[in-house]
Amino acid sequence: MRYISTRGQAPSLNFEDVLLTGLASDGGLYVPESLPKFSSEELVAMASMSYAELAHKVILPFVEEDVTSAELKVMVEETYAGFNHKAVAPLIQLDKNEWVMELFHGPTLAFKDFALQLLGRLMDHALVKRDKKLVIMGATSGDTGSAAIEGCRHSDHVELFILHPHERVSEVQRRQMTTLIGDNIHNIAVQGNFDDCQQMVKQSFADQSFLNGGQLGAVNSINWARIMAQIVYYFYAGVSLGAPHRSVSFSVPTGNFGDIYAGYIAMQMGLPVKQLVVATNANDILHRCMSGNHYVKHDLVRTLSPSMDIMVSSNFERLLFDLYDRNGDELAKLMANLNSGQANSLDTERWQKARQIFSSHKVDDDLTCDVIKQVAQQHNYLLDPHSAIGVEAGRVCNQHPEIPMITMATAHPVKFPDAVIKAGQAAPQLPQHLSDLLEREERCQILANDLGVVQAYISAHIQ
Repeated sequence: MRYISTRGQAPSLNFEDVLLTGLASDGGLYVPESLPKFSSEELVAMASMSYAELAHKVILPFVEEDVTSAELKVMVEETYAGFNHKAVAPLIQLDKNEWVMELFHGPTLAFKDFALQLLGRLMDHALVKRDKKLVIMGATSGDTGSAAIEGCRHSDHVELFILHPHERVSEVQRRQMTTLIGDNIHNIAVQGNFDDCQQMVKQSFADQSFLNGGQLGAVNSINWARIMAQIVYYFYAGVSLGAPHRSVSFSVPTGNFGDIYAGYIAMQMGLPVKQLVVATNANDILHRCMSGNHYVKHDLVRTLSPSMDIMVSSNFERLLFDLYDRNGDELAKLMANLNSGQANSLDTERWQKARQIFSSHKVDDDLTCDVIKQVAQQHNYLLDPHSAIGVEAGRVCNQHPEIPMITMATAHPVKFPDAVIKAGQAAPQLPQHLSDLLEREERCQILANDLGVVQAYISAHIQ
């Protein structure tokens, strides 16, 4: 399988090169040239598979030129054996045809573990084979950082520099990053917001001269391998609730658009998906675009759901690439115009094409707390604020109540005690393996919101 850039000017690559490259040289994102498709018979067979078996089935076509079936089998088995629930991604029923899929049973209690624990193994496999080292530069709005560090910290071939917005992640999220201490781990708190951190990462990929000959790699969802691993749990949910004999819908708390884009890819690969709901907080550019074709950046607002405090959603470009018939030149012009503010909408026909699949809804902090409280009282189930936004958006946007609506519960509520307490609920207790988190030593460098300052720090601290 070959991978091509959304902007059409970078060379096509194999999986291993895409894995280690991250962002394409033309500023675009890599996507598969074509997608594998699963038949109804294959979907039926998936229902009897364990999560690791299903992951092997779904992922193998994307990697088989560079990773053997046997090698991948070991990687996925090791990855998902580290989750603390036998189902790996259990489904919880709230009401008739209303479900929550718990994606927080990995080591860092967030959905990012599904991809990043596997990504670390895939990267190590490729780097050992090539006898190379990689400098990872990643931006996080809270969860990617700890999952990336957990997934890569044992590698002798990777050095990690993780940027997070200073004082804009929860205390548990911050400590999950800053208390994982190792010679190859560097946490940087940038005095800005997530979009600032993400822009620094993209600019650094465009000009890597500050590494003095080193190579930069990505753990953000700009890396195709992240999307690839997340496709699996959409199939897992779908076949568990009756696919291919009936369709399913998903509501997804959405920040950088990677998670819901994985659902879109699962649909393209044969999963019968009726509806994909983009659930946003007050930082609602995607909702404004999906609902009214209005793509205009506002100032970023700090909310109770910080992992979604994002205004520039990188993976949206991957969807636009399909909507614009995979025309890289046309997409490059569109992205330049959208990012500069010269354009504030999509071509009407392309927008209407997206509306056939995607719905969207915005949920503010007050309503988020109301949903947490209501679900706790009525169903004795505690949601984190991101998942509460997903539940509410799924309810509002549901056009097909006769089929399951599945909200992706993207994080454990213990990571966001402020929202839980504000909703009138008792703060949940940290699980055993994190019970001493608030007492652990932290290591983090606070830096100015300045690309030159950040790059100089990285250059000076590469081992």
